[in-house]
Amino acid sequence: MSMVRAARFQIGQVVRHRLYPFRGVIFDVDPAFSNTEEWYSSIPAEVRPNKDQPFYHLLAENADTEYIAYVSEQNLVPDNSDEPLRHPQVSELFEDLCDGVFRYRFLQEH
Repeated sequence: MSMVRAARFQIGQVVRHRLYPFRGVIFDVDPAFSNTEEWYSSIPAEVRPNKDQPFYHLLAENADTEYIAYVSEQNLVPDNSDEPLRHPQVSELFEDLCDGVFRYRFLQEH
């Protein structure tokens, strides 16, 4: 039985992928892999991450487009660039970027 690790990144944090040229903001965290086997098998074996680590849902973007990404903790690094994010859903969910972390909008309204 494997132990669940504490997540190293937090919801609202801006991160970059360690290997691929995209970045985004975390909007949800799974304590371990929680996607389809088909999705997991589509990752090339030489870069396929372990399943027993946190996986993050990102409002992601690269040079060409914006999308939703699902990324293992081992493949993320903090993004401290302070560059704005273009993803249209960022402003729907978050506000007040401070030190690389956004605050959820609903927390402001209560």
